[in-house]
Amino acid sequence: MERDAIDLTRAVDPDALSENAQEIAFTLWSEVQNLVEGLMRPWNAYQIVIFAAIFLAAHLLRRVLGPRIHAWMRTREGWPKWRMRLLVILHRRLRLIFVVLITWPIVWIMREVTWPSRSYLLAIAGSLALAWLVIAIVTRLIANPFLRKCVRYLGWTWVTLMILDLTDEARDLMDSAAFTVGETRFSAWILFQGLLIIAALIFVARFVSRTTSARIRRNEDISPSMQELVLKVMQIVLYGAAFFIGLRAVGVDLTGLAVLSGAIGVGLGFGLQKVVSNLVSGLIILLDKSIKPGDVISIGDTFGWINSLGARYVSITTRDGKEYLIPNEDLITGQVVNWSHSNDFVRLDIFFGTAYSDDPHLVRRIAIEAAQGVGRVLNTQPPVCHIVGFGDSSVDYILRFWITDPTGGLTNIRGNVYLALWDAFKEHDISIPFPQREVRHLNSATGSDAAPNA
Repeated sequence: MERDAIDLTRAVDPDALSENAQEIAFTLWSEVQNLVEGLMRPWNAYQIVIFAAIFLAAHLLRRVLGPRIHAWMRTREGWPKWRMRLLVILHRRLRLIFVVLITWPIVWIMREVTWPSRSYLLAIAGSLALAWLVIAIVTRLIANPFLRKCVRYLGWTWVTLMILDLTDEARDLMDSAAFTVGETRFSAWILFQGLLIIAALIFVARFVSRTTSARIRRNEDISPSMQELVLKVMQIVLYGAAFFIGLRAVGVDLTGLAVLSGAIGVGLGFGLQKVVSNLVSGLIILLDKSIKPGDVISIGDTFGWINSLGARYVSITTRDGKEYLIPNEDLITGQVVNWSHSNDFVRLDIFFGTAYSDDPHLVRRIAIEAAQGVGRVLNTQPPVCHIVGFGDSSVDYILRFWITDPTGGLTNIRGNVYLALWDAFKEHDISIPFPQREVRHLNSATGSDAAPNA
């Protein structure tokens, strides 16, 4: 530990760092002076005027052709979405596109009719414009706005330094700001490289994950729960590999990081028991295939279908449009009714009663026919009707029928069957009795009917 502190103090020597920074700064200043002196030459001044005219022409072309191109784009409604997005990106960069399209033909013509040095600045301007255009288009593939801007501006800066031949000086300046931890040396240049490598690897991992997930979801031979498991494992492996490869690329010793990760994991295991429990429960759900996206389940008072299986929770959407996020642990430890676990067949029961004066054979036949007339009720598994008891005011029946689309709702299909029974009973003069009570008024002054004294 003492040796690490000595190394760190020695690496961040203020005097040495100041001398290196001053030397590199003087070198950069001399380069800038040479560039300014070069701009004062006649042919260089002419090139600046020519490029200003090119920029003005590009601006006027954008003002004239931009609205027409936009109107033409509105007529391309049948085109694929990716092609329309590319058109939108190009339309927003019309001025820069026109600068590139005008600059390079002029450079090629000047190289043919005069000395190459007399088109040197125009070639630099054309290279910068082309590089900025390519970076602006490519970075649109990055979904995160903040990350997209960071990558774009860093790319523009580095390409500008490359075209102006200032990369060595910039690299030396960034590498001079360094410190050492143990046996590992860190500098601004190494950290910059590490961030670029990690960002590029994460971008590649995200692209591979999205492309592969789309193919996996289209594969009907893989069950939905197994699809979710494969995708989760693949994302963890890809992003983890991107992070550790990026650290290794900049020279970070992963041995100490592994020990530190183990210590942090033990601490998190005690402090985040619920989170770890939900993560493990989610893995168990994916492995045992007890529920999967699209299943209709009931847990407590919540009834709905599963939208997605997350690492920590399951998303359930109810018939009224509410989305519940149920922790995975509740699905493992609680009682869950899966209406479509092994198949989509669901049997529903409804109860009703008729008067004692009605023929029970006729009632059963009419009830079955009424249920069969409802759209969602299956005829391949016909409804059945049975007497379940003789009540105080009615003969009690149970009507059972099957459906195959529980996602369409259960309450509404029960209501439709009840309505069909009402219409059928009304048509055949079958009455649905209501409870009747006989009330006797006892005279307290007569004989045995007298109420006892309190």
